[in-house]
Amino acid sequence: MSKIVSNTVKNARRVERRVTGRPTSDGAGVRLTRVLTQPLQRRLDPFLMLDAFGSDNPGDYIGGFPDHPHRGFETVTYMLAGRMRHRDSAGHEGLLTNGGVQWMTAGSGLIHSELPEQEEGVMEGFQLWVNLPARNKMVRPAYRDIPSSAIPELTTEAGVTVRVIAGESHGVQGAVQRPDTEPLYLDVHLPAGASFEQVVPADRNAFVYVYRGSVTVGRENEGVPVQNMAILANEADADGISVRAVEDARLILIAGKPLNEPIAQYGPFVMNTGAEIEQTLRDYQAGHFHAAKVVQEA
Repeated sequence: MSKIVSNTVKNARRVERRVTGRPTSDGAGVRLTRVLTQPLQRRLDPFLMLDAFGSDNPGDYIGGFPDHPHRGFETVTYMLAGRMRHRDSAGHEGLLTNGGVQWMTAGSGLIHSELPEQEEGVMEGFQLWVNLPARNKMVRPAYRDIPSSAIPELTTEAGVTVRVIAGESHGVQGAVQRPDTEPLYLDVHLPAGASFEQVVPADRNAFVYVYRGSVTVGRENEGVPVQNMAILANEADADGISVRAVEDARLILIAGKPLNEPIAQYGPFVMNTGAEIEQTLRDYQAGHFHAAKVVQEA
């Protein structure tokens, strides 16, 4: 059941920069929009990448993402619509369906695949990469499948529905709580004319991505259209984020505590130094990722 809450922000952050998603493809030709790209990693630390995918044309997604490796970070896959089957190098598998989330910690390394389990209909969702601190980059891989029914929701007095995937919103604890980066991940559905406010500490990096309709953001009411990301300014006197729907709109709001550590990335591997990347490549080529033991969290 949704909880009724009221707004609490007194001094909202302004929009520092607006970014338009870039069409690209990944995996076996899956068409997607890359929103958070490598040049923004330092600015949006601890977040490394955000991809938005969505199509009702099977040709755009049917190939999926065959076997590929990861090391040194976490992947968060949020399915708005469709069915995606996960399999990994330890023999585990899970099925992501409408509204569900998979939170995977690649840690020391694993090989997995994400393949559509449908031949027609809409496939839509997001994949977010969240960095791990240096001391945890080689932890044992783990993953957690979270069905839609396990994601808490709240409703504001203005009729805004908020799905709390990670962190906390208006006293509602999200489905996931993570140390170090302390991510906030909200899926916000706003009727036309409605506003939503979220308290976010000043030391967190934050952004919103609009995937339906259009909104205004911040105390200056800057317009942010569909398929655009608004990076929110880091201001010591700002206590949160505000958005208002110009029309019926949906967006994800993401914030996290920066790690302030060096980032060394080579494709699906994210470490802290070039030497660690070279060791990762040797480990992968030696087949060590195939032997990874992956923990399925409750």
